[in-house]
Amino acid sequence: MLKRIFFIAAFLIISAVSGSYNPASSQTLYFCEDVDSEGYAISESSVFNISSKGGFLKFLTRLPYNIGTNSVSYEIFLVDTEGNEKYESTIYQDVEKGWTWFWKEVTFYNAGRYNIYVYDGDKNFLTSSQIRIQFY
Repeated sequence: MLKRIFFIAAFLIISAVSGSYNPASSQTLYFCEDVDSEGYAISESSVFNISSKGGFLKFLTRLPYNIGTNSVSYEIFLVDTEGNEKYESTIYQDVEKGWTWFWKEVTFYNAGRYNIYVYDGDKNFLTSSQIRIQFY
């Protein structure tokens, strides 16, 4: 039994090092203040402070493959204290089929917890994440 555990552990370590298992290569939605020229988040966070007059941040989506469509949509839901979602809005963005990352500047006017869902132009789910907006 000890040998079996050793071999399983060794296999997982070798797989991780060789790159055949890479959880970081999945599609991901980041929230950030800006995006660099290589498509990486600058000042990434899941909590943003805005003024009572509103504030903006960027939604950055990174994929391990080409998007393969000409548009994406971001569905935004406000989450109440019990975890229930209330639909807020959908934002559409034009993209190029060969892109593996893209970002959209989004303005928030209300504090709260939000679930954001990203879909390609064919309404296939890509990724999602949660953000908290609070007033300073």
